[in-house]
Amino acid sequence: MKKSWTLTEAKDIFSLPFLDLVYRAQSVHREHFEPNTVQISTLLSIKTGSCPENCSYCAQSAHHKTGLKKEPMVDVNTVIEAAQKAKAAGSSRLCMGAAGRGPNDKDLSRVCDMIREVKKLDLEACVTLGMLDADQVKTLKAAGLDYYNHNIDTSESFYPNVVTTRTFQDRLQTLDLVRQEGIKVCCGGILGLGESNDDRIQMIVTLANFPTPPNSVPINRLVKIPGTPLSDQPEIDPFDFVRTIALARILMPSSHIRLSAGREQMSDELQSLCFLAGANSLFLGEKLLTTQNANPKRDHNLLSRLGLKTGH
Repeated sequence: MKKSWTLTEAKDIFSLPFLDLVYRAQSVHREHFEPNTVQISTLLSIKTGSCPENCSYCAQSAHHKTGLKKEPMVDVNTVIEAAQKAKAAGSSRLCMGAAGRGPNDKDLSRVCDMIREVKKLDLEACVTLGMLDADQVKTLKAAGLDYYNHNIDTSESFYPNVVTTRTFQDRLQTLDLVRQEGIKVCCGGILGLGESNDDRIQMIVTLANFPTPPNSVPINRLVKIPGTPLSDQPEIDPFDFVRTIALARILMPSSHIRLSAGREQMSDELQSLCFLAGANSLFLGEKLLTTQNANPKRDHNLLSRLGLKTGH
């Protein structure tokens, strides 16, 4: 039977002496995964900008003046080419993101074509399209979708400080529909939005206490984008970042914990500490939607120096 975690239990773990916490997280990691293997995904923006949501961190929101140009949905051939490159670079999953509150019928049909083409290349397919209804989820399932990404961003109590055009419960409702249809859930959050460690702990507890914890848990470090309300947030303490990764690993032992946005600003040493604390997945590529990502050459060099290999 799956354990349900309390906030008190999670706080006690998060507050352990740092070395004890990392040791425990690495021990849990080794029980459930190959210790020196990292899963690689590639993220592609398939529809960019002019989103009606007001997420305070996002360059793509129509509410912020970030200078981002709106781009329509790309064609299927663009996706096929990106998928081929991703596979050649060692990725096992192509994640496709479309800006917007949710897809219309025309966009959903095109996304389903993209999913089928990605699957033909023997890659896993993941999409993030915003909020969905039950029929849309069934359509994506029929197209062969492996993963649906829908992040909760932060704790339920801090959430209204970040987004007001939709609620935390709206997020959970889409995730429930995805889970019920048997599509794997990719769901995580962003650190450095101005939240406290208690908010970070609460976010991880929420994820861990889903009926089934997310198969993939992306942990992003805020990329501060000029023109967004959060562009002048103070940096998160690197050790608190690692503590959050470790807590996620301990509370969700079978999930892939992914280092996502913000890696370009992380030192090799900080990323290595995250691997030690149980992170075992990366986004590879020059860009994550519209923000810069770590240089792929640097990534391959770091993995090589650490003796880490890519795999599922």
